[in-house]
Amino acid sequence: MNKKQTIDLDFDRQHIWHPYTSMIQPLPVYPVSHTRDNRIFLATGEVLIDGMASWWSAIHGYGHPVLKNAVVEQVDKMSHVMFGGITHQPAVELCKKLVAITPSKLQKVFLADSGSVSVEVAIKMALQYWLSQGVTSKQKLMTPYKGYHGDTFAAMSVCDPINSMHSLYQGFLPEHVFVPAPKTQFGQQFNKQEAHHLAQYFEEHHQHVAAFIIEPIVQNAGGMNFYHPEYLRTVRELCDRYGVLLICDEIATGFGRTGKLFAVEHADIEPDILCIGKALTGGMMTLSATLTTDKIAIGISEGEAGVLMHGPTFMGNPLACAVACASIDLLLEQDWQAQIAHLNDALQALHRCNELEHVVDVRTLGAIGVVELDTVIDVAKIQAFFVSKNVWIRPFGKLIYLMPPYISCSGDITTLADAIYAAIAGKHY
Repeated sequence: MNKKQTIDLDFDRQHIWHPYTSMIQPLPVYPVSHTRDNRIFLATGEVLIDGMASWWSAIHGYGHPVLKNAVVEQVDKMSHVMFGGITHQPAVELCKKLVAITPSKLQKVFLADSGSVSVEVAIKMALQYWLSQGVTSKQKLMTPYKGYHGDTFAAMSVCDPINSMHSLYQGFLPEHVFVPAPKTQFGQQFNKQEAHHLAQYFEEHHQHVAAFIIEPIVQNAGGMNFYHPEYLRTVRELCDRYGVLLICDEIATGFGRTGKLFAVEHADIEPDILCIGKALTGGMMTLSATLTTDKIAIGISEGEAGVLMHGPTFMGNPLACAVACASIDLLLEQDWQAQIAHLNDALQALHRCNELEHVVDVRTLGAIGVVELDTVIDVAKIQAFFVSKNVWIRPFGKLIYLMPPYISCSGDITTLADAIYAAIAGKHY
């Protein structure tokens, strides 16, 4: 393979709109020629250790032969066929695996295209369930501040209203009930006042609330908040007490990232609806799923519409389903708990950053490491520095974080942590 390619960066700058980027002053982009294992190879010759796992999805690294073989075998059979009125083995096999590994109440699986769409489907499920039961008053959702659930409209409406810039869409987004973000941190003694305060919100709003939606244990893009499992247990208890459904968004936390296969296991609770995505296919391609209980699925089906009113064109894509099956098997056949524990040990190197000025907090959980600063980071400036250190790390807000592929060795994590330390110490942000 020719490791040096010519990529037209001028065209890219003029015509291609990248995520969260201005078209007047776009952030610099780095041309990638290929990837392998946990390395990103730039067209300009640099080789970067990946600390992001492609926005947390490439848990097995890049180009894993098992995943590649799953795609090749499937593409020879069929790359896609509509899911309306048709089924196929990759979808059936995947759904069998998902029902087997997720909480036992979750027996019905809806396959979708992306994480945001899985949240849209979950919200539709919750709203349509209550309507099917003749309850017309439950038209709102309840959710904590600091949450993030995606960039489509219904998903965005339950993201933190400050970090997701709700004000831009005021009048378009539905208004939901926001409660204080969880405060007691993972590993601390739970402050029971949080439970009491949360109960007050349920008492006041439950008659109008269809579902409570939350990211279990780790609030991710809304602030990388690692909170106490007792908060999640409290939410489950209050949902049961007040007749509110519980939606758990495990798009970022699922498939081992927090040290449990699914983060709800930290609290030993089962949601009514579960959203998964990202690592579902090992980062090979986009796919998500929304799982729910027999009660909700049957309840919706007994309603006036008789069906769940959603059906993406690429729902149940055979290629994505086949590689998802391979990714799940690959994960479960390994000692993934030991891998995550090993990564967590290596991520402790980040705690050295506590000695630096402007560092507010350093925290780790499973295969996640976060350094929080007291000022907003200049992404363009710090990424240029990271590339010069041969690492790929993309911060946001005041947070520099690592969510590396599970295959990363201790030496690679040390290199990533050293680059973060050097960036802060040298004020390259």
